[in-house]
Amino acid sequence: MAELPMADRHETILPAAPDAAREGLAHALAADPEARKAAVSAVVGDHPSFVEGWAQLAAVAGSTIESYAYARVGYHRGLDALRANGWGGRGFVRWSNPTNRAFLTCLVRLRNAAAAIGETPEVERIDGFLRELDPDWDDANLAS
Repeated sequence: MAELPMADRHETILPAAPDAAREGLAHALAADPEARKAAVSAVVGDHPSFVEGWAQLAAVAGSTIESYAYARVGYHRGLDALRANGWGGRGFVRWSNPTNRAFLTCLVRLRNAAAAIGETPEVERIDGFLRELDPDWDDANLAS
């Protein structure tokens, strides 16, 4: 597939998540550490398309495989949201837009979990995808 010139690549900015989802997640993350995963899970259960909730589940997961699974669901929910907002499989999704960060966070957490289980081709694919989505990508954006 031929590379599109930079001027021909549009930028997609995801809309903010619903207030109820964001407020529920903030409350869940403030829960006692032993109750945090269940609290975040409850928020995601109420808002299954809430990408940031999936990103946080990946962060509080009890194992690498669990983190991988949560991050993969968040990644796919994020792709759905991008497509619903005009992204056609190409174009920028930059970290500099705060509402894009949950999707990119899922992508990084998926990459990190893939690395931990030795899935090198997935890690390489995600690294390339991150730089395609945001040419200024820096792993320091997210310390996960």
